[in-house]
Amino acid sequence: MTGILVEVRRGRFVESVHRGSVVVVDTAGTVLWSAGDPEMHTFMRSSAKPIQALAVVETGAYEAFGLTERELAVMCGSHSGEPAHVETVLGILEKTGLSEAHLKCGTHRPVHRPSADELVRRGRQPTAVHCNCSGKHAGMLAVARHMGWSLDDYWREDHPVQRLCLENLAEVAGYPASGIGVAADGCGAAVFALPLRNMALAFARMARPEDPCSGFPPERASAASLVVRSMRAHPDMVAGTGRLCTALMTHTAVFAKGGAEAVYCLGVPERGLGVAVKIEDGNYRAVGPVVLRVLEELGLLSPEAARALEGFARPLMKNHRGEVTGAIETVLRLRKELTA
Repeated sequence: MTGILVEVRRGRFVESVHRGSVVVVDTAGTVLWSAGDPEMHTFMRSSAKPIQALAVVETGAYEAFGLTERELAVMCGSHSGEPAHVETVLGILEKTGLSEAHLKCGTHRPVHRPSADELVRRGRQPTAVHCNCSGKHAGMLAVARHMGWSLDDYWREDHPVQRLCLENLAEVAGYPASGIGVAADGCGAAVFALPLRNMALAFARMARPEDPCSGFPPERASAASLVVRSMRAHPDMVAGTGRLCTALMTHTAVFAKGGAEAVYCLGVPERGLGVAVKIEDGNYRAVGPVVLRVLEELGLLSPEAARALEGFARPLMKNHRGEVTGAIETVLRLRKELTA
């Protein structure tokens, strides 16, 4: 059963609450701390992107096309559509001999409002490359191109690229592929449902792939290290200006990836931990306070990092006059498991 993780306060009063679950595991899959239901079965959404990106490295596409860590990072990201993101995704397509026309991720305005406003100012419409998932799709196209698979249906659930991503996730998360729910994500590609505990396990193993408990063969350990290193070296490619993933990887030693409907996963390389969060009602405003409280309770927030990330830990609510009317505050307390 989920529990109340966040309260939305207006003045002295609690106006709304957000329920959810949190789980922290090690590379063996042992649940160390939790809140709510660590076995909650839900979609991983874009938090799966770092695991999906393993296919780019493991098939040899990364090396064959001369891709860079910056390009790999945007494949793991849900970017904001800023000029640097657009340029990087277009660079991937150029290296693979493809064009923006091959992207089947759909189109939306850039998440980064100044970039969206600039398109309007220039009288331009957003295109597929502005989609927050265009990096992931460019990576999937690179795999299909390298493997000689069809390009015009790479995003469909039964395509070899999507089946490969499912198999990789099952192995990394320690959960049978037959038990993973598959549906279409917002970008059309396959999205996967599995227990929250196994999402956390996937991130723990990715964070410390050389750990014997991770059970990775040398090739996978190398690929996972490259994926995580790329994200940590280029956090701006994983999200963008003013966003949680970018800020966390700039100011702390974690690697992190959020997903739609308020799911969030992170790994802690120095301690071999994985964390998964799900806010039951899907409201993303509750994610930052919960994630920051988890890091605080795990002793992973320095005073400097806490100050830098304060706006995510306790977002303020303001009225139309700019006056502070309340705040979004977490009431999370992690439960230490007896096995910890």
